[in-house]
Amino acid sequence: MEMLILCVVLVAAIAALAYNRASLTMFTAAIAIILAIGTALDVVSTLGWVIFLLVALPLNIASVRQQYLTKPLLKLYRKIMPEMSSTEKEAIDAGTTWWESDLFRGNPDWHKMHNFPVPRLSAEEQAFLDGPVEELLAMMDDWHTTHERADLAPEVYQYLKDKGFFAMIIKKQYGGLEFSAYAQSCVLQKLTSKSMVLSSIVGVPNSLGPGELLQHYGTDEQKKHYLPRLAKGLEVPCFALTSPEAGSDAGAIPDTGIICKGEWEGKEVIGMRLTWNKRYITLAPIATVLGLAFKLYDPEKLLGDKEELGITCALIPVTTPGVKIGRRHFPLNVPFQNGPTQGDNIFVPLDYIIGGAKMAGQGWRMLVECLSVGRAITLPSNSTGGIKAVAMATGAYARIRRQFKLPIGKMEGVEEAMARVGGYAYMAEASTTMSVGAIDLGEKPSVISAITKYHMTERMRQAIIDAMDVHGGKGICMGPNNYLARGYQGAPVAITVEGANILTRNMIIYGQGAIRCHPYVLAELQAAQLDDEAAAVTAFDKALFGHIGFAISNFFRTFWLSLSGGVFSTAPYSDATAKYYKQMNRFSAALALMSDVAMGTLGGDLKRRERISARLGDILSMLYLTSAVLKRFNDEGRKAEDLPLVQWCCEDNLAKAQLALDELFDNFPNRIVGTVLKRVVFPWGRTLRKASDVTEHKVARIMQTPGEARSRLGHHLYLKNEPLNQLGRMEQALKDVLVAEPVFDKVSHAAGKRLPFYRLNEVADLGLELKVISEAEAKLLRDAEQGRLFAINVDDFEPEYLAADKTLTQQGAGAVEKDKKDKAA
Repeated sequence: MEMLILCVVLVAAIAALAYNRASLTMFTAAIAIILAIGTALDVVSTLGWVIFLLVALPLNIASVRQQYLTKPLLKLYRKIMPEMSSTEKEAIDAGTTWWESDLFRGNPDWHKMHNFPVPRLSAEEQAFLDGPVEELLAMMDDWHTTHERADLAPEVYQYLKDKGFFAMIIKKQYGGLEFSAYAQSCVLQKLTSKSMVLSSIVGVPNSLGPGELLQHYGTDEQKKHYLPRLAKGLEVPCFALTSPEAGSDAGAIPDTGIICKGEWEGKEVIGMRLTWNKRYITLAPIATVLGLAFKLYDPEKLLGDKEELGITCALIPVTTPGVKIGRRHFPLNVPFQNGPTQGDNIFVPLDYIIGGAKMAGQGWRMLVECLSVGRAITLPSNSTGGIKAVAMATGAYARIRRQFKLPIGKMEGVEEAMARVGGYAYMAEASTTMSVGAIDLGEKPSVISAITKYHMTERMRQAIIDAMDVHGGKGICMGPNNYLARGYQGAPVAITVEGANILTRNMIIYGQGAIRCHPYVLAELQAAQLDDEAAAVTAFDKALFGHIGFAISNFFRTFWLSLSGGVFSTAPYSDATAKYYKQMNRFSAALALMSDVAMGTLGGDLKRRERISARLGDILSMLYLTSAVLKRFNDEGRKAEDLPLVQWCCEDNLAKAQLALDELFDNFPNRIVGTVLKRVVFPWGRTLRKASDVTEHKVARIMQTPGEARSRLGHHLYLKNEPLNQLGRMEQALKDVLVAEPVFDKVSHAAGKRLPFYRLNEVADLGLELKVISEAEAKLLRDAEQGRLFAINVDDFEPEYLAADKTLTQQGAGAVEKDKKDKAA
């Protein structure tokens, strides 16, 4: 019995120490004390001490451990270590890690998260949102832009240039606005709420493009020449990266530059002969300066000993002889300026390279570093603005539109779809704000940018689908008053660009996250690459045994948190949100454990097991999104009226994390390992559930009821009630209908019957006839009828207006014939 008790005590002590991540010295001392107690009780024999010392001494004596354990393991590790291409190494080295690394390590510090500063707009940035942004949106006619012109009006382009919309990232010393990432995000959200075309055109120059690259890597001469011109709109930039043969695999671009001598401005100079074929390049049809990525070669070794210099970025004025530019793609009826560009054997000087000749071959590093910032701003912000606009419009429509004598928003089936839209709107604002806040703190969050790009664009797509379901016929009939159709058509565009979402989910999020966020993996890889063997062994020893302790700790943490449901773990608050922090502690530990198991059992093959990577990435993503939701709730004062939105988001995300883990175990290549670990992580089965019907009902109510909670959902949207702003008109219609309902009820009561809620002008006349309402109240009914009709009616047209050949005038026919000849050529 004493031996059994001693064994239980020993296991409990090891588990407690591992849970709390004690040091090797602490483990050794604790086990020695327990063995000493066992010896005093005549339970532990000399053999027990011999075994203990044979294990403990080599582990605790660094020189012995390194010679007989670490050195052989390092040799083995080098054999099985997955090979990485130079572009993969540069992608991993680019950017920084932030809060996502805490989530990856199994023990998040929630106080640290809540202490991150809350992003705020400066007075100048707020004035820009309230002034130029609203003035611009008042000018915009999205139907005219998308259907009739297939482009912005000239006066809109000029306003964009005059007011610095293309210069939000450019520093003030060059004439730019030098806005924070948060301000850029707010501007893009507001623009998206009226026009996707507008936000796309504004977003690109402020994301990955010449302006960003020049500021970080350009020579002084390049900065002085281009940045003031970009800031004033005298130059319109684009950046050409994607080729027909290299989309998501941007590192495989076939476009080339050959270092050679040639004539430039009457002199023989060393330059480059460039050949490229690019497509999907936003702003290319109207650009004046082309940022170009290509692979640079030096066959004559004019610059040094290397023949293959690598990916390089250069700035090419489009007036350079031989540059082909100006044709357009037509991406799903969302006609932002986007098109191809080509060049064949065009000679330019070396100083066209961004940063000059010294930056030859450094293009991939430049791109991935800048992309880690730009990808966290533009597409997530555009998607967030879209989701929020959809939430506001859907809430208003569902409250106004009636079927079976009640607003459709009160039907349970409609509530389910609405809850997703409302929850995603709250979550999108939370995650985008948290991510751009990291950028404003100086981070270049490559993993976070991939998470936010992927999940915001996917949730935007789902939100617009749900909104279309709620709107029915109102959503599918195109016209000036349809505020959903362009978003529905254009959703795949955001899914596709800046890293296709399948690639982002299956390879980038976890592929970079596992190495960048893990506390020891990158250190192990770096140690194994050291040429100095002694230094390599020392560094590998530190990383390896730290990794072993980390894995043991996460096993016990995961088992205990899963067994107890996380109820004994810590949370920064003891209110209704406490359970979400505790479940995140559990999933964080499980993610850390399963990452080590996957890397340990699959090794380099994990790179090719994309579904395994995707599910691990899903867990990390759900933890990050849930963190953002909880931080937003705290930053905004923990307002009770927002709690249903918080609950919906957290429960939806955590249920998705649970599902990802369950599918990971069921599909783990090593079935024994998968089965055993499933029992460790889910000792009681899958216990978490998505948001309840009651919570979904509360979220749907928030969306349909004007108030502070609903206003926060529509923060930074353009909601002015004016003829060309459908979203603003819907907001006014909702207010008018709600104000008119008590008057309607008064007339119905006086009439002695329940009147149908339509033809409210006739109801107004009846109320005046019955002398139960005033003229002012009658006006409320008439105003509500106008708003109601706007909300439910759809556009219709003369047949000739929709005819595809209506532009085939003599001039139009000539343009068509010229287009055919150009294509044939």
